[in-house]
Amino acid sequence: MRLGLFLIFLVTLLFLCSLLIGHTQAPLSTSLKALISGQGSLGTVMQEIRLPRAILAVLVGGSLGLSGAAMQGYLRNPLAEPGLIGISGSASLGAVLSLQTGFASMFWLALPLSALGMSIFAVFLIILLSGKQGRSLTLILAGIAISALAGAMTSLVLNLSPNPYATAEIVFWMMGSLADRSFDHVWIALPFSVLGAMMILSLGPALNALTLGEDTAQTMGINLVKTRYALVIGVAAMIGATTAVAGAVGFVGLVVPHILRRWVKSQPSSLMWASMLGGAALVLAADILVRLVLPDRDLKLGVVMAILGAPLFLHLIYKTRAELS
Repeated sequence: MRLGLFLIFLVTLLFLCSLLIGHTQAPLSTSLKALISGQGSLGTVMQEIRLPRAILAVLVGGSLGLSGAAMQGYLRNPLAEPGLIGISGSASLGAVLSLQTGFASMFWLALPLSALGMSIFAVFLIILLSGKQGRSLTLILAGIAISALAGAMTSLVLNLSPNPYATAEIVFWMMGSLADRSFDHVWIALPFSVLGAMMILSLGPALNALTLGEDTAQTMGINLVKTRYALVIGVAAMIGATTAVAGAVGFVGLVVPHILRRWVKSQPSSLMWASMLGGAALVLAADILVRLVLPDRDLKLGVVMAILGAPLFLHLIYKTRAELS
């Protein structure tokens, strides 16, 4: 209970900070009035630039954190993360193809829609490859195969690209960013993120039972096939949508559940709620850092997350090894 209240307070505080930090500086009262009224240049900045950016940070972080906790709970592996089943790689491939073929220049929503469409296609491939009665191992193998194929195809497109400007645009998009996003991007990601979150959170009792093993969970009345389908579709909806609007943002789904696991006694149902809030807080903080460290340069969110996430994950590995020894 205390952890939940703390995380809600932290997300709220960082959300307000995200609204107040930027090139245009103004007092807190003035910024809030401009946000409500929408009048003047500051009102436009608050409503059309900072507010959708902050909302997307919550959606992206919450989706990644929740997906990571769900994957780790289902696979009973603390190293599992959303990219393991190939959804984020497939979404990136869809965006890369739209940029390379020029489809993204036809209308401004072509890129996120292409990424989202490719992630949906990946879901059908995962379900087809893993089989109706497939267990967690077949899901992992199918996801690894799709992820490897998507990565290889993305590299092939970059390798054969005759246009250096298109290549640079692809590389920068793959770094992940929330800059220059609008409410149209929010409306693309929001329904898929909410639907996916509802599906994943409903699996709390099933994931709790799976901590005892798949055979034991079945004897407790858990339908493993239904659980697996709901997990794959829910994770795909969230990760596909967030990758489509923000690009590739890593480490959130891997690191956040690790940090919070000890505070919820390793219970998957509680960890999912905590990771959703923790992921939102982490991405909000990283996006604020992007604007503070190099305000005059287009520092990418994915780069900052990798710089923050990799050392933190290494520390967690070292700490876990010390506890086991």
